[in-house]
Amino acid sequence: MTLTIVGYGNVGSGLAKQFVKAGHRVTLTGRSLDKVQAVAESLGAQALPLDQAAKNVEVLVLAVPYDQAPAALAALGDLKGKVIVDVSNPLTADYMGLTVGFSTSAAEEIAKAVPTAHVVKAFNTLFAQVMHQGAGFGDAKGSVFFAGDEAKAKDTVKALIESIGFDAVDAGGLKNARYLEPVAGLNIYFGYGAGLGTQIAPAWLQR
Repeated sequence: MTLTIVGYGNVGSGLAKQFVKAGHRVTLTGRSLDKVQAVAESLGAQALPLDQAAKNVEVLVLAVPYDQAPAALAALGDLKGKVIVDVSNPLTADYMGLTVGFSTSAAEEIAKAVPTAHVVKAFNTLFAQVMHQGAGFGDAKGSVFFAGDEAKAKDTVKALIESIGFDAVDAGGLKNARYLEPVAGLNIYFGYGAGLGTQIAPAWLQR
């Protein structure tokens, strides 16, 4: 699969690492092309400026903070028909709360900004450190919840999730990002507030 990751920080580089390892053709992009190039080279990906990075790719992974998403999307250019994976969480400055919720979500607000694209929420409940380390937790593996309104886009994202070893859990329509974003907040509490560290991840079990 061909994909562009928008963002080259801990989250973007962690996902790029796993996608490259799985054999996907990965492009990194961001505001500082020099920094993007350095990270991309270390991971075996290519680097492109924002205004070129959305061309000729199947999937765009939006791995920037929620408040930076509008500017990043605008800089990418025409996104008609693109699958956009929203990894963000609308966190307060102290990471202990959400800035939107109840009647909307970060993912839904992003979808409003790009109405001709297909936004799918995914990967937001994982710490960047888990992304770097991979899906395995001993005999178990982490879950990635994904939510979206367009069936083909969701199938694409499910395949992407499974290709890097995580269980893909279909969380329904995009409005259910209103549930997934608080799960990320709970995970942050467990990791930092409860002192469990960042090598933890939610899992959905069924029997």
